[in-house]
Amino acid sequence: MDSIRAEHLVNVVDVEATCWDGSPPPGAVSEIIEIGLTVVDLQAGSRVARHRILVRPARSRVSAFCTELTGLTQPEVDRGLPFAAACRLLATEHHAGTRPWTSWGDYDRHQFTRQCRATRTPYPFGRHHTNAKAVFTDAHGLRKRPGMAQALDIAGLPLEGRHHRGEDDAWNIAALVLDLAALHTWPTADEHPA
Repeated sequence: MDSIRAEHLVNVVDVEATCWDGSPPPGAVSEIIEIGLTVVDLQAGSRVARHRILVRPARSRVSAFCTELTGLTQPEVDRGLPFAAACRLLATEHHAGTRPWTSWGDYDRHQFTRQCRATRTPYPFGRHHTNAKAVFTDAHGLRKRPGMAQALDIAGLPLEGRHHRGEDDAWNIAALVLDLAALHTWPTADEHPA
């Protein structure tokens, strides 16, 4: 079996996008500026790879508010890949089209969908997406869906790195996925066929 595309591997994805304290400036739109990706091996119960892809925005700039929130600066993302190249990288090097993937909520999936549509870029992911926030909420019998940091507290796990940094958030979400898998509450491939 090809270990790169093995069924027990899951891509955990978290994106950061340009944002503002209030409405965007005229003509600006929210664009992905960082893609954090952690590969989880559900069978081994471990995080096996950690990746960060910086993305250069084309129709917006990193605001002071965005830098305060994410730590990302305009000069830093200026060195990133164009969005289409980042999507190709996800598909070719990270098997995004064939490997199941998850994010904390549906924001990341919707942001990719919107931006791919707006830029006419092929969507890099397959259709097998799991909303980790929904799984966590159900597994813990919660009425309200918690943010990632609150979920880590509930699960008794540490927040590693900087919150609102895509690479670190993907790493932390991966810890939550592994915790859910250990509790036997993470959906199996049979429950969500690719």
